[in-house]
Amino acid sequence: MTYSTGAAPRFGVNYTPSRGWFHHWLDFDLDPVRRDLDAIAALGLDHLRVFPLWPLFQPNRTLIRPRALEQLAALVDAAGERGLDVAVDGLQGHLSSFDFLPAWTTSWHRRNLFTDPAVVAAQAAYLETLGRALAGRANFLGLTVGNEVNQFSGDPHPDPDRISPARAADWLTGLLAACERGAPGRLHLHASYDAAFYQDDHPFTPAHSARLGAVTAVHSWVFNGTAQRYGPDSAATVQHAAYLVELAKAWAQDPHRPVWLQEVGAPAPHIAPGRAGAFTRATVAAALDCPDLWGITWWCSHDVDRALADFPELEYTLGLLTTDQRVKPGGRALAEAVAEARQDWRPPGPRRTALVLDLPEAAPKRSTCAPGGAFFEAFMRLAADGARPTVLLAERVADPSGLAARGITEIVTVADLT
Repeated sequence: MTYSTGAAPRFGVNYTPSRGWFHHWLDFDLDPVRRDLDAIAALGLDHLRVFPLWPLFQPNRTLIRPRALEQLAALVDAAGERGLDVAVDGLQGHLSSFDFLPAWTTSWHRRNLFTDPAVVAAQAAYLETLGRALAGRANFLGLTVGNEVNQFSGDPHPDPDRISPARAADWLTGLLAACERGAPGRLHLHASYDAAFYQDDHPFTPAHSARLGAVTAVHSWVFNGTAQRYGPDSAATVQHAAYLVELAKAWAQDPHRPVWLQEVGAPAPHIAPGRAGAFTRATVAAALDCPDLWGITWWCSHDVDRALADFPELEYTLGLLTTDQRVKPGGRALAEAVAEARQDWRPPGPRRTALVLDLPEAAPKRSTCAPGGAFFEAFMRLAADGARPTVLLAERVADPSGLAARGITEIVTVADLT
């Protein structure tokens, strides 16, 4: 699936079923799904990201349930009837503080998710099978290897599967190839949470995100210390998503590689409910000012039903819609922002001011890029002053053709701003 530089970005939502959350796969009923999809389509969005639960779809290493695949296909078809494209995540993996791993990877069968040959072969077979089941559907966008699977690879996970950066690259390359075998030519990618960009010595690196797969995915959450440190209305908070988009570009080999803002949301209490609409509008506007943005996929479609126990408090209220399909202020703000962007879309111009990031390719010490880090704060000072900064690796400062390809005409260092 090709991407055209300068194309209007896509606008979508991460689909959280209103009835039963992701446990709806246990007693799948298409009627409430259709009601959810009607409400999503009414917001003017054009795609969904959906999450089959891995243990339910592949409960045994050599069993991928045909009925589960049929139910997923039925959801994709129902979305297509409403003009919605669908991206499907594979290895779920991790969702809203809960881990969902098949029994054949845990306890008595404990095996490393990333390095055990039998486990990796089964993962590849599963992703290839998902792709084959959906490849004939025009509204199927492609597969994401899994949702923030990098969180299983190190701290702060309570029981991590340790891996080296080289083995992480091998794992990602192999599973992306399986996605391509199952559904050739679709938009296949992988997605890490922000430890890949912010956490020192994390085995999944920025280069993995920016070079493997069809597009680069970033997940922007201001509960990571941004809103707490700088305040909910600060430039750092409303620019956080745009910052991650630009930070990801620094490691890309293609100067116009598209970046997908695959998760972004307005978490309470870090963003007060009464400020959700303003935060949504400001975050979307900042992201749309980033060249080569593939799209924005908001987290999430529906609130979590409070009848379900043990979620972190903020997870219950992240939806654009309530469980009874009422549009919330954030949902209205997103719908308005989408309509405005489509009405008069003009691709943003190059970000001509580049802040130099002096990190080697493996980027072992990434905390300078995290909230509170010197690089993060320098970027946000530029953004607050209206400079529209981007990020440039120090090793590329002396590459005139690379600078020209990105439209960079001014280079600034962190030292210049201190």
